[in-house]
Amino acid sequence: MEEESEKNPETDVAPALISVHPTHKFVSVAIGSDLRVFNLQESCVVTLTDVSGGHKDSIRAIRYSANGQLFVSAGDDKLVKIWATDSWRCIYSVVSEKRVSAVGISNDGMFVCFADKFGVVYVVDIEDHDVEDRVPVNKKAVPILSHYCSIITRLEFSLDGRFIITADRDFKIRVTVFPKNPVNGAHEIQSFCLGHTEFVSCLAFVGCQDYPRGLLVSGSGDSTVRLWDHTSGSLLDTYNCGAQAELLHSNGKEEEILHAVTDLCTTPDGSLVAVAIQSLPGVMLLRCNLSTRTLSFAKVISIAGETFIPTSIGAASSAPVLWMVMGASILHISDSVSLARVRAISGFTTSTSESFDHETSVLEDEEIPGGESLLQTLQGKLSVGKEAFSTAAEAVKTAMRNLLIKKQYSVERREFRKRGRNDMKIKK
Repeated sequence: MEEESEKNPETDVAPALISVHPTHKFVSVAIGSDLRVFNLQESCVVTLTDVSGGHKDSIRAIRYSANGQLFVSAGDDKLVKIWATDSWRCIYSVVSEKRVSAVGISNDGMFVCFADKFGVVYVVDIEDHDVEDRVPVNKKAVPILSHYCSIITRLEFSLDGRFIITADRDFKIRVTVFPKNPVNGAHEIQSFCLGHTEFVSCLAFVGCQDYPRGLLVSGSGDSTVRLWDHTSGSLLDTYNCGAQAELLHSNGKEEEILHAVTDLCTTPDGSLVAVAIQSLPGVMLLRCNLSTRTLSFAKVISIAGETFIPTSIGAASSAPVLWMVMGASILHISDSVSLARVRAISGFTTSTSESFDHETSVLEDEEIPGGESLLQTLQGKLSVGKEAFSTAAEAVKTAMRNLLIKKQYSVERREFRKRGRNDMKIKK
C-alpha cells in the first residue's frame, strides 16, 4: 500500500476573493498573490505601496475594518499585511509561523486577528497606524486561543464587539469572549454552536437597530445555512440550500453529493442573506426574520449567458450592490496565471417591500459602478474562454473538498499512517 502524498497540487488552488469598503469607496479583489483595488468614488485604479514587494503566494483572506481605515490581506506566504486605506501603503507586516487561513479586525480597529491552518488564532496590537516611515513596521503576533489541530476557516467579531467567533473544518463554531487586553490571551469560552455535519465555510452576522446584538449565520459543506443565538450557542433555524437549488444528486458511490456553501453576505438591516453555493450559477437570497428568528427562501438570482459560479461575495453597508467574483489561481489552463470575473447585483437591500422580486437584477458590464475601468482593474485581461472559468470552478470545488473534508480511514490504515509519522520515529 503506497502512502498518499501529503501535498496535493489540487489543494493549492486558491479561490478569487472580493471585499468591499464599508462606505463603498473601494472594491478589492485578491487572485493568487495579486491584490487589485479600485477607487469607486474617483473611478480610478489604486496603486499599492509596499517596499517589501507584496505577497509572494496565494492570498487566502482579505478584510476591511469597520470604519474602513484599515485593510488586511494574508495567505500562503505566511504574511499578514495591514494597509492604511488613505494612502494604500502597507504599514505593518506580520510573519506567521504557518499559512494563514482567516483574518479579522476588532470593531474599534485596535486589534488584527488571524488564524493559521494548525488552528491557532493570533492577535496583533495596532497602536498608532499613522506612521510616517514608509517601511512597513514588523509586528509580533501573540497566540490567544486555539482549535485543536483543526483548520480555522473563518474568523468574525460580533456586532457588539464582545466576542470573537471562529469556525473550523471539524464542524464547530466557537464563541470566545474578546477581552480588553487580548494580548494576554482569550481564555473565556462563551459557547459552542454545534449542528453542522461538514466543515463550516463562512460566517456572517444579521442585526439592526432593534436587534443590536444580532444573530449569527453560518454556511457549511453540508449545503445548509444555519441561524444561531451565538451567546447561548442555540440553533434557531436551518435552511437546506442545496435541496432548494436542486443541486443534490447521487454519484453512484456515495449516498449524496453535497455542494458547499462558499460565502455569505448580509444586508445592513439583516433582512436578507446572500448565499454563494458550489455549482450554482448565481446566488441564492434568503429572508431572515429577526423577530421570529427564522430563515426562509426569497429567490435565486441566476447569471444568464455565461458560467458564473461566485467564489466570493461582498457588499458595503451604504450601497445596495452585491459584488461577486469568480476565479482561481495557479491553473495551467491558459496563458493567464490567474482567472477572475467580476459581476454585481443591484437592489441588495431590505426584503420587506412588496416589489422585492423586481428590485434585484444582475448588472451588465457597462452598468456596473466603475464600468470598464473597474473590470479591467479587477479582472485583468479577459482573453480566456468560458471553458476556462468552468474549469476554474471545478478546481476550486475540488481544492476545497480535499482541504477541508476530513478523510476517513480504516483501523489498519490509521495504524499504517501512524508508523510513518515523524514524531513516532526513533532518532538514532
